[in-house]
Formats: sequence, C-alpha cells, structure tokens
Amino acid sequence: MKNLWIVVSFLCAISAGAADKVKIGFVSTLSGPNASIGADIRDAFNLAIKLNGGKLGGLPVEVLVNDDQLKPENAKQIVERYLRLDKVDFITGTVFSNIVLAIAPDVVAAKTFFIAPNAGPAAYSGAQCSPFFFVSSWPSEAYSEAAGQYVSSKGLKNVLFLAPNYQGGKDAANGFKRYYKGRLVDEMYTKLGQLDYAAELSQIRAAKPEALYVFLPGGMGVNFIKQFVAAGLSKDIQLIVPLWGSDQDIIRAVGEPMLGLFSVGHWSIDMDNAANKRFVAAFEKEYKRLPTGYAASGYDTALLMDSAVRRVKGKIEDKDALRAALRAADFKSVRGEFKFNRNQFPVQNYYLQLVGKSADGRLAHKTIGTLLTARGDAYVQDCKMK
Repeated sequence: MKNLWIVVSFLCAISAGAADKVKIGFVSTLSGPNASIGADIRDAFNLAIKLNGGKLGGLPVEVLVNDDQLKPENAKQIVERYLRLDKVDFITGTVFSNIVLAIAPDVVAAKTFFIAPNAGPAAYSGAQCSPFFFVSSWPSEAYSEAAGQYVSSKGLKNVLFLAPNYQGGKDAANGFKRYYKGRLVDEMYTKLGQLDYAAELSQIRAAKPEALYVFLPGGMGVNFIKQFVAAGLSKDIQLIVPLWGSDQDIIRAVGEPMLGLFSVGHWSIDMDNAANKRFVAAFEKEYKRLPTGYAASGYDTALLMDSAVRRVKGKIEDKDALRAALRAADFKSVRGEFKFNRNQFPVQNYYLQLVGKSADGRLAHKTIGTLLTARGDAYVQDCKMK
C-alpha cells in the first residue's frame, strides 16, 4: 500500500501551555468512485480551521491526512500509525461504516477521541457506546427512518428498497422498515462500489413499485440515477433518496434530470441561519463549488473540536474534561438546533427536500417540510453511559 502522508500545518508558532498544538488524524476515502465524499469532508474541515485563524480552541493545528481507499485493512494501518507514532488527539474523516467499525475498537482502546463526520454505525449507539466515540453527523438509520416516515405519510403501499450490501446498507434497511407502514415489495442489496445497475433496474421494472427508496452514496448514486432516468423508470416510479443521493456532487454529475427529486436530510443548503449562510458562501468562494451535506458535517466537526478545546482552555490532556466539553456541543451548527444524546450521537431534525432551481438558476435543494423533530436513535436506551 502506498503511504502518502500529507501534513497540513496551519500555524508554525508554538505556544506555551498544557498543549502546544492539536494533532488530528484524518483518515478518509479520497480515491476511487467515492472520492468526492472524503474530499468534501476534508475541504470543509480545513475551511473551518482556516476561517478560525488556523487554530482550534486557540491552539495551532496539525492535520495528518491519508486515504483509506475504502479498504478496512488500509484504515487500520493508518490509524495504528496515528495512535502509536503521531500521538494524535482526535481521529476523524471517515466516510463508510465498514471503515468506522474496523478502526473504532483501536481508537477507543487507546483512549483517543473518535469523531465520526459521516457514517454513525448503529453498533456504537447502543450497548457498545463509548466515552471516546462521538458522531457529529447522524445515526446511520436516521435518514432512512425519515424516508420511511415520508412514504408512509404519502400513503404509498408498495415500496422497494435498494442499498449496497454492507453495514451502512443494513442499518438503512432497519431504519426504513421501522417507520414505513406499507408493503416492502423487495429489499435489494448490491455490491459496495457497484456502478452498473442494469440487472437491478430490470428487477425494479418487473416489480412495479409505487416508490423506490435508494441508499447509494457517492459515485454509486450518480450512476444509478443516470441509469434509472435513462431507462425511463422515473416516469412511473417515485424515487426517494437520502440527502447524499441528490446532493451537489450528484447534481453536478447528472444535471437537469435531478429536478423534482425528493430527498431527506439533516441539513440543506437553504437553511436560514447565520452559521450556514457563512459556511455556504465561504465554501463556494474557497472551492468554486457549492457544498454538500458531507461538507456540512465536516465543517461542523471542526467547529465541535474548536468549541471543546476552547472550553477546556487548551488542556486537552484532561480526557474527562475534554469529553464533557465535546458533549456540551457549544457551537453554532450549520444545521441549526443540535445536541448530543447520552450515547454521544446527535439529536436533531430531519427534513423533506426537493431539488429545484434557486434564484440564480442553479439546481439546489429546497427544504419543504420537517419529517422528524428532535430525533435521536432507536438504541440509546441500551447505552449505559451517564
């Protein structure tokens, strides 16, 4: 495996105090069809630090970045180096739940804080919850719970579910079935990273569902939507996706066929709060593209770290105090209201969105309703942490 270690140092000066800098081990999927996800999280994370004067909580920052290539064994090697050699204070950047599940045991065993900016596997929200494991994005079943709530509220009786065959896909199925009250025509699973959906589209055509809920992140979603529309299925079947299934990375790749597509998410580009307006404008200025939901969570992850380091006055070696500061989540989130549950997973709203045209004619999400209010997750009662 190629080890490419990119060190991003935002300030060279060393300040006095309990810690002279914050060290962050950032491991993410930065190559292959799903590279855009990791890149969005990384770019937004770095943007938040830049806007904060190159510091987190008043301390200089060193961010170590490496590509897991969507291979759990790679991620484990990267994290081992972060923990043993680099002595990082935080691990973050992960995209997929299979990567999270591969590295989380080592991180929490080392008593290092793992803040997941994307996938939040259900396994760590219940009995396996840990003082050192936080999720700054969403519980892995939550988007699909919101989708299940939506199709039930619309009275749709025959729905088909499609997702990759990995832990995130199975979590999505559990969440969807928890809230969907109609008949599940089929529960289809594809290979993780699959890009050709001819066989699946043939089965969907034959099944004739009223609606199709598709959980396909990154390049998988891009290819599926293109092929779904090209096959003419969008005329007869309502397609519902999580936020990332119709996000800006998908919109850029697919274009006009995205108009009218329904999605569910915890954030949208049109959220009317000062933190979000600053984020969207700064991200577009810095990277010449509109941000995605992945980017929003990456940005919030940096703000969360900043608030915690500031709250402990830079004394990040005090793990109990740092954990309490993280749990306080004392920052202005781009998503609006946000707090942690007892299991250190978010409690937040989930919204119904529609892809439409903004005032400047660009395709973007429009928030059209709230599906779940102050939703945590289904497993918090099994978490024994206080």
